[in-house]
Amino acid sequence: MTVLITGGAGYIGSHMVLNLCDKGENVVVLDNLSTGHDWSVDARARLVIGDAGDIETVTALIRREQIDSIIHFAGSIIVPESVVEPLKYYANNTGVSRNLLEAAVNGGVSNFIFSSTAAVYGMTGLEPVAEDSALSPMSPYGRSKMMTEMMIVDAAAAHGFKYGILRYFNVAGADPLARSGQSSSVATHLIKVALQAATGQREGMQIFGTDYETPDGTCIRDYIHVSDLADAHALVLGHLKSGGDSAVFNCGYGHGFSVSEVVSRVKSITGVDFPVSLAARRDGDPPAIIANSARIKTALGWTPAHDDLTQIVTDAFAWEKKLMTRNRKE
Repeated sequence: MTVLITGGAGYIGSHMVLNLCDKGENVVVLDNLSTGHDWSVDARARLVIGDAGDIETVTALIRREQIDSIIHFAGSIIVPESVVEPLKYYANNTGVSRNLLEAAVNGGVSNFIFSSTAAVYGMTGLEPVAEDSALSPMSPYGRSKMMTEMMIVDAAAAHGFKYGILRYFNVAGADPLARSGQSSSVATHLIKVALQAATGQREGMQIFGTDYETPDGTCIRDYIHVSDLADAHALVLGHLKSGGDSAVFNCGYGHGFSVSEVVSRVKSITGVDFPVSLAARRDGDPPAIIANSARIKTALGWTPAHDDLTQIVTDAFAWEKKLMTRNRKE
């Protein structure tokens, strides 16, 4: 049987492809390449260029490729943009997911794994947040993901498939073998932006908000290495395939770093003291959000291998340099 990865030409999706191909899984990627890159898809997987929200096309793909499991990454992910363009997020996230679920039901898919987000929790404070915490998203992005979670639960109850919902925190880093990484030139991820500043691709960077109720006044986030996140998805897939129950899992390390701390670490690792300016808070940004990931560790034995900010930044820096070389050759 085959695993379908939507958004598999994107940042997290391409690492999921690597993870499953390394394990010998048969993988098909569905991506419209609106933000992803065809060259980021491992050659062992088959890339189909198309829209995850096209019910007829996806249903036919599921049947043709004998797909029994879907891992759904496709969607829009920029919190501030979602505040300005909410309908885009409800279309690309909630609407597309609804159609993908219909195609999954039509095609008899057994397992559906969804890439959700810690943004569904909203304002949480400095203590780690667990899966049974109240959901109160602060942005259309978070609400679009929460609504998709609700659809998945309802559809699974009605149609009998199993699901895994992974709420992850701030994904960063790159494949330690430098086979993939964050490749978008307009990315808003903090470490990516800081590395672009360090490598001269930006004149500098901004820190948004210095008056939060945190130790240094800047936002605190739980940064998880993208390869550890891919491992978590693989564990959930194995759990469902072996008959395990549907579940929701947090994916994070249980401790956070402030924006100022991350910027300082990037400067230290790259050896570049790039310009940093201070700006007002952005809409939709909670002061702090840290994961309680005890559930996935206990239930599935998830043991992160890259829980180290220095490694996260180092791997991302290696990828950034490789990407710059690639871009110069194009």
